[in-house]
Amino acid sequence: MTTSSSVTRSNREQFGAAASDYVVSSYHATGPDLQTLVQVGAFTGGERVLDVGTGAGHTALAVAPHVAEVVGLDLTPEMVASATALAGERGLTNVTFREGDATALPFADASFDIVTNRQSAHHYGDPAKATAESARVLRPGGVFVLIDTISPEDPALDTYLNCVELLRDASHVRDWRPSEWLRMLDAAGFAAEVIDRFTIVLDGADWTRRMRTPATKVAMIRELFATGTVAQRAMFEVQDAPWGFTLPAALFRAVKR
Repeated sequence: MTTSSSVTRSNREQFGAAASDYVVSSYHATGPDLQTLVQVGAFTGGERVLDVGTGAGHTALAVAPHVAEVVGLDLTPEMVASATALAGERGLTNVTFREGDATALPFADASFDIVTNRQSAHHYGDPAKATAESARVLRPGGVFVLIDTISPEDPALDTYLNCVELLRDASHVRDWRPSEWLRMLDAAGFAAEVIDRFTIVLDGADWTRRMRTPATKVAMIRELFATGTVAQRAMFEVQDAPWGFTLPAALFRAVKR
């Protein structure tokens, strides 16, 4: 079983090396789900927001013009440095970034109005604990907006996707099914719903380059796609030349009871 400490170490190693690539990643910087997140947040201008797993800071920076204060938290020092630099370039003064673990948030109970988490939870060794921590730091009635890649409910397709993901990135833990997320959110004290489902179109060469995937593993991924069943290739819209596929994702809105 993967331990929490080994997951933490793997995440720091993988994302420390890739921080500069995530600054310029077109999906992370400008994906349409960023605007959906802002709309779902229904910000009024006075909120204090925590962005967990902030990475290069794109979500925190998208939210900042609409709220009073944003704190971006990430496990990786290089990501924190990149996000801080990007905020400076954009002249945003109401956002700060700091290091921290999603499963042990360094904040007091009920200290935020909204918590956001975009495309980081599939790297967590204990997502249920991280979800509970997000609930803890939210005031009653506060909102948690979660965006992440998801697995299909079908077990075989779930296994197939997570195999591909793990070959590409050693820090990947699991793309969870929507039903699993809804159970975790409920257990943490949230009333949750799936607001949106969408797909992320990926260029395979760029996707593997960003995480510096070894050539041997890239070859394995391409073989899995080339020899996939009709159902597998259709589910993930596999393309052979240029090679690529689509990742399913979802946006969850959860209100703390």
